[in-house]
Amino acid sequence: MKTFNHLFFLAFITIIGLNACSKDDTPPAPDGQEKAVLSIQFDNIVGDKNLQLNTGVYKNAAGEEFKISLLRYFISNISVKNSTGSEYVIPQDSSYFIVAESDPASQFIKVNVPAGDYHSLSFTLGVDSLRSTMDISKRTGVLDPSGGMEDGMYWGWNSGYIFFKMEGISSVAPLDPSGQNKFRYHIGGFGGYSAPTLNNIRKITIDLTAGGIAKVRSDRQANIHLMTDILKLFNGATTVSIAANPTVMFSDFSVLVADNYVNMFRHDHTEN
Repeated sequence: MKTFNHLFFLAFITIIGLNACSKDDTPPAPDGQEKAVLSIQFDNIVGDKNLQLNTGVYKNAAGEEFKISLLRYFISNISVKNSTGSEYVIPQDSSYFIVAESDPASQFIKVNVPAGDYHSLSFTLGVDSLRSTMDISKRTGVLDPSGGMEDGMYWGWNSGYIFFKMEGISSVAPLDPSGQNKFRYHIGGFGGYSAPTLNNIRKITIDLTAGGIAKVRSDRQANIHLMTDILKLFNGATTVSIAANPTVMFSDFSVLVADNYVNMFRHDHTEN
């Protein structure tokens, strides 16, 4: 009887062990926290109108009408904070994105964060100086300089990224070689190489409490819906006139444009 009881006990322990192993064979996150998907939507608008490439007609504070034909910008170094101020920073290698108006899918950025309630969101408009100067092997995906030159987000001549790129048509802009009245705003500069004092990297922090905090859970996907108002680039601390500044690239005036566009983003609502 003693032998039978002993064998029964060993069999029982074995069954428990097998069940424990098969219950969840998913490896835990590196930091031991359960992760879930957080979506951040960048909805590009111009004032109170939806941005429509090539067809929408808009007017800035200088009274100049314009159309937008291209819009792209870098979003990077994303982090979120809860009500106690505890911050979770997305691993940097997974935190570089290009938002393009011509690519609707790019306007939804998805990152993995610990499940929880988040009251604020922070991100950088641009590419930080550390990553900009890393070896090419550390700059892959949207940061690949060869790909960046193909989509126009990298200056080969200046070895730097274009953080914000917008082009369009306005009657007050001069004729270019193609015969179009074209304006161009290509804003970059991280304080290195040819212009050590030119730094157009901007960090944006958005309070989510008024429009709804993000409740990140493993069984559903929270989406932070942001409105990106391109009109703020023209109508800010500096009134940007297309006639006076039809082309802004690597110049001192680009800092004023960057100071304007830092205010483009506002939280509309959160879908939980």
